[in-house]
Amino acid sequence: MGLSRRDFLKVSASGGLLLASNLAPVPALARDPVPRLPEAVGILYDATACIGCKACMSACKEYNHLPPDHYNPSNIWDDPIDLSAKTVNIVKLYVNGTAQAKDQEINGYSYIRRFCMHCVDPSCTSACPVRALHKASNTGVVMYDKSACIGCRYCQIACPYNIPKFQWDQAFPQIVKCQLCSQRFAQGGYSACCEFCPTGASIFGNVQDLLKEAKRRLSLKVGEFADYPLQRVDSPNKVSRQVTPYLQHIYGDKEGGGSQVLMLANVPFNKLGLPQLPPTSQASHSETLYHTLYKGMIVPYVVLGGLFALIYKNTTGHGLP
Repeated sequence: MGLSRRDFLKVSASGGLLLASNLAPVPALARDPVPRLPEAVGILYDATACIGCKACMSACKEYNHLPPDHYNPSNIWDDPIDLSAKTVNIVKLYVNGTAQAKDQEINGYSYIRRFCMHCVDPSCTSACPVRALHKASNTGVVMYDKSACIGCRYCQIACPYNIPKFQWDQAFPQIVKCQLCSQRFAQGGYSACCEFCPTGASIFGNVQDLLKEAKRRLSLKVGEFADYPLQRVDSPNKVSRQVTPYLQHIYGDKEGGGSQVLMLANVPFNKLGLPQLPPTSQASHSETLYHTLYKGMIVPYVVLGGLFALIYKNTTGHGLP
């Protein structure tokens, strides 16, 4: 005898009721927000300084050993159009109307980088039941441990930025995302995308210093010339350029509880493909519930037990053991 959809839903609901009645109450209240680590490192991206050269993309591919990503199979060069398991950093383009003016919302265009924001309180790490995704205690970088990953892909669903990608074309797939080139930190290196950015549009450093630099840029007078650091926020190497208008908003400072990637632009960030998020993280509201359900894998056992009971009931007396 087959198992009907109604019976399956009945067992699932029964499992939920059994869980609620036999476990200690699960607090659903929000926990305290997670503060940004004082030693956290990250990136400041300034769209007004970006020229769309994609040097950051090439460096990312080289230093993270990522394969070519072909949107057009006939092309011999790397030509991704979005993030994927082969591309963890991409420069995209916003265009409006005649696109005559750079960094203008109307009849203009703007570049924008998309990669992992390395949230202060990440939803992906909260949703992961096995800590395959976790924040490094010394840098705050959101790291991935493929040896722990069970392939559930909850991180993909939880991430408000749609960052983690899954290797659908691999026999033994894993999650792929930017890890800020953390493998280079031990040798005194830093994110390759920043090291090879020729204009200072992307700079690496301590997040507190990056935040100060972002605020400095927003305070500059439009039309005057100012120095912008290259590669690192504390670098002695500077480039002088004329100050252009900015939106008075540092994206990533507060969004979703804050992130270790900060962004400046003169086009509204929602037009650049970034989500509008509240100042608190989703994880701060849901983590206690998630982790209580994950503990000991209680929910799967309850539902599986109910299914076995129903199968036994439906098959007894039908020539089956």
